[in-house]
Amino acid sequence: MRLLAFLGLFLSLALAAPEEVAREAVARWLKGELSPRLEEVLKAPPEEAPKLLERYALFPPPPKGLSVNLEGAKVEGSRVAFAAALGEEVGEVVVVLEGERVRRVFFRPEGLGLPAYLLTPLAGWGFVLLSLFWTLLLFQTSPFRAWLLEALALVRAHKGLYLFTNLFLYGLFALGALLAYGMPELARAMQVLFAGALEAIGLEKALGQGLPVLAGVIFYWNFSQGLFLTGLLPALLLGVPVLLLNALRYFVFGLALSPALLGGAFLLHLPTLLLELQAYILVTFGGLLLLAKTARGEGYGKGLRALLLSFYLGAYFLLLAAWYEAWEVGLL
Repeated sequence: MRLLAFLGLFLSLALAAPEEVAREAVARWLKGELSPRLEEVLKAPPEEAPKLLERYALFPPPPKGLSVNLEGAKVEGSRVAFAAALGEEVGEVVVVLEGERVRRVFFRPEGLGLPAYLLTPLAGWGFVLLSLFWTLLLFQTSPFRAWLLEALALVRAHKGLYLFTNLFLYGLFALGALLAYGMPELARAMQVLFAGALEAIGLEKALGQGLPVLAGVIFYWNFSQGLFLTGLLPALLLGVPVLLLNALRYFVFGLALSPALLGGAFLLHLPTLLLELQAYILVTFGGLLLLAKTARGEGYGKGLRALLLSFYLGAYFLLLAAWYEAWEVGLL
């Protein structure tokens, strides 16, 4: 029945104006006509689960108590936004259109999007200067160079642990990529989940702002959410949480970014994957070093320094990855 209602939406709104298409989609979304329930996804048979998961990613259920002002539509290209509130939290409900077809509906709280200053030319030039000065200081006598050399020495001194971390995490990525050939619908659903998360934060707003702005936004997001929030912080808990978190992350990344889905574009994207995933491997390596040094009685402080050095080296890998990925996006 839900699938029929979903198809009926597209047919009934085929010739309507974007605002009307979006308004009707939001009304149906609020009624629960477009979104599968999480229980449906979890209990679905294997052959139906990928499609339900993809729909769940495209049309996440509206939060309870969400109120939407359907009168004041704001149209920006293929996106139509309506002011919304969830209690005291304000935001917007965004409808993404493909022509006259509704592709996605979601609620974006005000604090979830990218900071507006990151999308300015000044921020782009600031990231250019940061990149140049950081790179220059690596070749000069400076704390930046000293930290780099100490981090590299740390990797050489613990080659076994570093090699294990690389083989384990890259291996899980490769496993996910191979499984995508046998489960393309599930892999595609994972890809939609990732794309939806990036769309929810408003990453598309950076696409037309030039290479430096896009690179800065990519670095900001990967550093704050990937390396710091889900990397350094769990690594502080003696390494095991970040290893488990990244094990899941790399396997799902492998599914979503497999050559089975990307085709020839995979080779173009490969440097981004190697650089970006290496950054998360380094912070995982640092967390395991923290565990090892603490367990051997060397002290949490020494282990923490090893973790911070690995984090520093990982941050520079993310900087390189951001510039390449921004160039890659512009090329595509």
